[in-house]
Amino acid sequence: MNRITFHGAAETVTGSKYLLESARSKVLIDCGLFQGLKELRQRNWQPPPFQASTVDSIVVTHAHIDHIGYLPRLVRDGFRGNIYCTAATAQLCELQLFDTAHCEEEDARYANRKGYSKHRPALPLFDSNDVRRTLTLLRSQPTSTMFCAAQSIYCAFHDAGHLLGSAMIEVELRDSSPPIRILFSGDVGRYDAPLYHDPKPPPQCDYLICESTYGDRDHPVENALDELSTVVRAGIERGGVIVIAAFAVGRTQQLVYLLQTLARQQRIPSVPTYVDSPMAIEASQIYCEHAADHDLSEARLTVPVEMLDWPAVHYTRTTQESKEINAVDGPAIIISSSGMMTGGRILHHLKHRLSDSRNTILIGGYMAPGTRGRMLADGAPYLRLQGRDVPNRAAVARIPALSGHADRSELLRWLSPLATPRTCFLTHGELTSARSLAEELHSARGWNVQIPRQGQSFELAST
Repeated sequence: MNRITFHGAAETVTGSKYLLESARSKVLIDCGLFQGLKELRQRNWQPPPFQASTVDSIVVTHAHIDHIGYLPRLVRDGFRGNIYCTAATAQLCELQLFDTAHCEEEDARYANRKGYSKHRPALPLFDSNDVRRTLTLLRSQPTSTMFCAAQSIYCAFHDAGHLLGSAMIEVELRDSSPPIRILFSGDVGRYDAPLYHDPKPPPQCDYLICESTYGDRDHPVENALDELSTVVRAGIERGGVIVIAAFAVGRTQQLVYLLQTLARQQRIPSVPTYVDSPMAIEASQIYCEHAADHDLSEARLTVPVEMLDWPAVHYTRTTQESKEINAVDGPAIIISSSGMMTGGRILHHLKHRLSDSRNTILIGGYMAPGTRGRMLADGAPYLRLQGRDVPNRAAVARIPALSGHADRSELLRWLSPLATPRTCFLTHGELTSARSLAEELHSARGWNVQIPRQGQSFELAST
């Protein structure tokens, strides 16, 4: 019997985990952490409904935490198989997972020191030793080439255009004749997005597992360079500081590239720009090692290493260097993480800058419910930052064009080459988004669409 079970990203965006079972093998597609609302985060602490040691291998779409963040926990719980991904994803996994382990360890130490945890002692979800064991299991694979992930289960990666190394996963279950073909979209990137190539056309499939993050809406048609130019010029004219909450991997590199492009074209003044994230700096170096994976047409750069050579950019690694940015009066730009404002150095900058009406807080991309980023995007009058309520007097700007996810029209464009699959499963979207996209696919194309619930299984029939 062949079947798929949805253990994450079902009726929600985060926590991607799809268990694929054939008669002889079990393969987990993605292994992410739940993020956002407390009720979702608590799922990370629940034992998985499958035995970790029985999973033969894991295949990963890309290196965002909601797709890889649970890997060390599964290894701690007994997983010993191979973890397959692209070469760039393997490098970014190391960076992301050590950072997450550090945050888990720090949170546990703080809880024990303050005594507020129900558990005695409070423990991290996983630690750095779990990450080290996880990294020994990574096996990088080239794109567009089938490899054996487990007995009778073969996979191939195809560029998804979402993040450096991101991929959709083509799967063949070869214990059926003909093979059952399954396609996991991963996170589908945008067309004409700065720094990234367009997503590759999807290969034909019998079953499709497709993300639906923006399945109910389109991004504004404005160009990212135009939108960013408008926000930056307005912020500079007010004489304040523009604080940008950015994911350390992906969004930070894209922003530095776009800001440099605008300055080269003399569309914005060249002002001091601080990249205040050690992880973002390391990620930028990894980006420069993968020149062929970038589309640099906006700036007409020949190699991405030029992103790091812009004189206006200051890379701050130490805590002391980060604190010294407080003395900067503006105009200036600060790019810091975490992207959804859930932790990290961005909280320090928000605490210092949010209450000043001269300043600008720039939000780019998806903000999960329950995060400070979503609260600010929804017009919160204040944010709780490091133990106190800080009033929001700054100008809050959004640039939807910076989103790394395809919107509704782009998803439909990406799906257009596909013949009708037997079933399309919509995941990685809030329920309203998934339902809207499901209605469109059913009414316009006659597709059989399912929105799986957490833990729901479906049989995958052969012809």
